[in-house]
Amino acid sequence: MTPRLSVVVPFYNVGEYIGDCLESIARQTFADFEAILVDDGSPDDSAAIAKDFCGRDSRFRIVEQHNQGLGPARNTGVREAQGDYLTFVDSDDLVSRHGFEWLIRTLDETGSCLAGGNARRFNNSAGVRPSWIHRLPFAKDRIATHVVETPDLILDRMIWNKVYRRSFWDEHGYEFPAIRYEDYPVTLQAHLDAVTVDAIAAPVYYWRERESGESITQQKFQFGNLADRVTSAGLVLDLIDNGGPGLGEIRRRVHSHFTQIDMLTLMMAFGAVPESEEQELVLLASGFLERLDRSVLVRAHGYDRLQHAALRAGDVDLLRRLAHFRNEGGLRGGARALSKPGRRRQFEHNYPGVHEANTAIPRSLYQLPTRELTLATTVQDVAWRDGGLAIKGTAEIRHLATDAASSALRIALVVDGAETQLAVRRYEATDSHGDMAMVGFEVHLDKPLLARLSATGAPGHFAVRMRAGKARREGKLRGQKAGSPGWPPGSWICANSWVQPGPGADGAFVLRRMVDPCRLTSVEQFEDALVLRGRVPAALDNPQLQLTRPLSGQDQVLSVELSSDRRFSVRIPYAPIIAETNPDDPFTQRTTWAFRMVGSDGTEKLLLWTAEDQAVNHLEQGRLVSLTRSTGGYVNLHEGPARLVAERALLVAESNELRISGPLTDVTHSFSWRRYIDDSDDHLDVACRSALSDGHWMASVKLPALVPENPVAHAVDPLASLADWVLFAVAADGSAQAVQCEPFLASRLPLVVEQNGHLLGVRPHAGTLHVEVR
Repeated sequence: MTPRLSVVVPFYNVGEYIGDCLESIARQTFADFEAILVDDGSPDDSAAIAKDFCGRDSRFRIVEQHNQGLGPARNTGVREAQGDYLTFVDSDDLVSRHGFEWLIRTLDETGSCLAGGNARRFNNSAGVRPSWIHRLPFAKDRIATHVVETPDLILDRMIWNKVYRRSFWDEHGYEFPAIRYEDYPVTLQAHLDAVTVDAIAAPVYYWRERESGESITQQKFQFGNLADRVTSAGLVLDLIDNGGPGLGEIRRRVHSHFTQIDMLTLMMAFGAVPESEEQELVLLASGFLERLDRSVLVRAHGYDRLQHAALRAGDVDLLRRLAHFRNEGGLRGGARALSKPGRRRQFEHNYPGVHEANTAIPRSLYQLPTRELTLATTVQDVAWRDGGLAIKGTAEIRHLATDAASSALRIALVVDGAETQLAVRRYEATDSHGDMAMVGFEVHLDKPLLARLSATGAPGHFAVRMRAGKARREGKLRGQKAGSPGWPPGSWICANSWVQPGPGADGAFVLRRMVDPCRLTSVEQFEDALVLRGRVPAALDNPQLQLTRPLSGQDQVLSVELSSDRRFSVRIPYAPIIAETNPDDPFTQRTTWAFRMVGSDGTEKLLLWTAEDQAVNHLEQGRLVSLTRSTGGYVNLHEGPARLVAERALLVAESNELRISGPLTDVTHSFSWRRYIDDSDDHLDVACRSALSDGHWMASVKLPALVPENPVAHAVDPLASLADWVLFAVAADGSAQAVQCEPFLASRLPLVVEQNGHLLGVRPHAGTLHVEVR
């Protein structure tokens, strides 16, 4: 019987990853598929792993060919495919369990030509996080749309997060060119040819990132790779430049995208290619620059325009210096402003070449427009202490120096348009240029002041007004950093009012007051179940507890015992949760459940965590059930493998140690702090002293061991870490997993300590625990 969906999976030299990839496909909730595995002449054991998988699952079959590259391998898979629908998966990536089901369901309902979904990036050391390039095209569901109607879809340049109707694919005869970056010419052509397209916000695809991150000296800066990038971009420009007047906005967006991404890559490459290839790169980049619309180029970032001018002038030395400055983080925070000679209150960017007499480079390109002197704020730490809420952060005007004598800072709490000025303690902290300056601040809000917050839950925000010299700027407090700003703790300010800090709808840092919220007050563990107790407001009549899986939309409804004083108890058995063997997240193998109380009239209230500040964990059948809080302070339940979770972090002054601890699993581990070598997946480890006691593990490390020998501060980017360590747990079989950072621990971080003239900061990042050395 012909399958409804054909999944094409080309592979080459991916023995470490292909097994996980194929498992994620096999676990799909949509089961009516065939998977064509195209062995593109792989020299490692990838083919053996693929053949073994085919022997275990008849839906998978393998096709072999001599190495021709990813595009031709995909074309081979398409020729072999028999399904009514067609999709592609890269062999080191993963597919979310509902991905195929969601995409095919919407195509069945709408009759659209193709459907695409959101994507996430992942690796072991940094966890799972949103894909930056997919955030706009898939910000919300857009059903039966088109790229002309939704221009953000021009950013949707990858082939793999989509399902195509096979009749549509064959009608237009799509084929991948035999180059790298082969996706975009096909995907954009498909968007243009489609009658309608469906875009869904849910993540359908997990895109692997190398452990060392997106380094500037990766393969993408090899000249052959750059040439293929330009060839691919040229094919796309041919599509839209010859597409007629109806594509005006599409054309502008594509040219803008290539300016921001592909042209930028070529400019950065001057800091990486060998000298022997520099002239070839000048010719390649110049030809591409000439194809880009001048009206788009003049609106590019000022540093981009400076690099473009150096390219047009053929000044390879300046191109190289500009690339190094950018690649090494010189633009981080914005280069410090220079006073313009002979001009009061006018500034120039301190960029390479600013003081050189180069008539081919317009001096105006170094000018710093007044509009770029903007307010920059961060939230560094959020804590309840001394009977109120303490907030630490930084405030400065970008590009300008900040000192006590010539600067001033005012911060006000704004509630329903009314401002209350706060006492501000200022102190020296690291500014956006890596210098110690008078940018740090702390404000303290006592409970009577917090009681002025709106009882309706409307957020209050912070107005920040900054003066540096003659420049004055104002705006909202924003820029939450990792740790307590991202997982801010809430607290009772009186018997029935809870205040929860966190991000507002516009990303600013806000405070919300909740009066008599629906809340969890305690949790009791039994052998077969958790019993939750709390209180529901009078507005909820005959409530039931609804457990929802946000990524799958599946709900469970549990009965609630309710007393006359509105106190509730509800029993949550472990068995039905653990029985679910197909997790929503294909990388962490974890499923998340959100909690809400639902009244008989349909009124819904999220369940706020006001119980003890510690997660509740239960281990059964090798699976870990954890009841904990979300970033907004609400109750979440996670079910997944028995991975180790850090619940406590302690700096011990007497022994000069960092101690991390958490609950035991049924697997014995050793621990080490690991950092990856730049431009490599190789790593260095610092072993920890391990201990087991009272049902907990502990990993201790001497702090000096985390400071690299002979560390050299980055010459351009002083904010760059000298080392970024991740805590790993290593099992007896040698497999290693990054230790997870429990949300309640994240709410108590960062911890910062000075060590041998360096600052060590313990922070969470995408669910894992890091020590950054500066």
